[in-house]
Amino acid sequence: MTYHPKSEFLRIMIERSFLADCTDMQGLDDAMMAGVVPTYIGYDATAKSLHIGHLLNIMMLRWLQKSGHKPITLMGGGTTKVGDPSFRADERPLLTPQVINENIEGMQQVFARYLSYGDNATDAMMVNNAEWLDGLNYLEFLRDIGRHFSVNRMLSFESVKSRLDREQSLSFLEFNYMILQAYDFMELNRRYGCMLQMGGSDQWGNIVNGIDLTRRVIHGEVFGLTSPLLTTSDGKKMGKSQDGAVWLNGDMCSPYTFWQFWRNTTDADTGRFLKLYTELPVEECDRLGALGGAEINASKVILANEVTTLLHGRAAAEAAEATAHEVFEKGGIGDDLPTLELSEAELSDGISIVQILVRAGLAKSGKEAKRLIAEHGARMDDVPLSDAGLMLTAAALAEPVRLSAGKKRHALVKRAG
Repeated sequence: MTYHPKSEFLRIMIERSFLADCTDMQGLDDAMMAGVVPTYIGYDATAKSLHIGHLLNIMMLRWLQKSGHKPITLMGGGTTKVGDPSFRADERPLLTPQVINENIEGMQQVFARYLSYGDNATDAMMVNNAEWLDGLNYLEFLRDIGRHFSVNRMLSFESVKSRLDREQSLSFLEFNYMILQAYDFMELNRRYGCMLQMGGSDQWGNIVNGIDLTRRVIHGEVFGLTSPLLTTSDGKKMGKSQDGAVWLNGDMCSPYTFWQFWRNTTDADTGRFLKLYTELPVEECDRLGALGGAEINASKVILANEVTTLLHGRAAAEAAEATAHEVFEKGGIGDDLPTLELSEAELSDGISIVQILVRAGLAKSGKEAKRLIAEHGARMDDVPLSDAGLMLTAAALAEPVRLSAGKKRHALVKRAG
């Protein structure tokens, strides 16, 4: 029999398709009806920005707070030094403490757009697990914590098993990660009364470990909830574009590029993404997602506007839409396009079109740029480029030019100053 939760948060999770699994739905529902449930999601600081792949669980935290509960964004200042092996084919590169701290600062900018931080009961908290992990005494940790973990059971978790089945190395360093993550949950429960950990379904084993440890050591009643690992309707991992990760920090991915990613959503994903990534009513999301033909494009514009507004603000979303209208419907240049400015010194001897395509972010390498040109996929002011040896001088850029790669990626190139 399907469980029908009484708490607003769990109803939202089910209605909007955020829920993959829960360790104890009835128990969590009762706890949420009884009072504020502090809830955490952990983020390792492996880059200076979060990316679209993180946006699903950030939205879960946002809905949690809007439902009257307390989000905790746990920054992995400690665990980033080890690396999460979950569903990875190789070991993560190890980062220095300075780089980790810089990455955390960059990620904080994104959380502040979605969550309200402060000292009130439902205000979000940002916590760094380096607070308790950096000072651990190894022998005491082994004696007090390590004895609660069964290696046989840990080997059965899919994240570890998939690696071993491929006969790929899993270092002892990484194997410890799941013990540290379990310890995080226990410490958050002990220090802040945290009752729920959320994460992607690949984190199920780590979450269950934390629940077991918390119950065994400090007799805390805690819960776990996972979201599905999203792929697009064509099977691609959510959050990847042709140019790699779509970052959430504006200095790493412009609001226009971010907007355009959502505008390019496939028809089949539009309704689902409206429910997951916007706050429009579920009925409206279903209506917009069911539109056919040219009408579905209007739904994609609404999706792009709503998601971009949450991250970058309404003005940025409107500017991105106006630029897209100028570029795609009127054939103009568009003020908000990603822009490459070239100095007079660079242009004095001319600069190759291949180099410009790479620097404008339209190709990852010179080889890819040459292939684009050879396949007639690169255009300058809508005229296909055919000569990979073309050199642009200051005279060629007397007016800004628009470069395109395929139908959907564009950049503006102009002289500096």
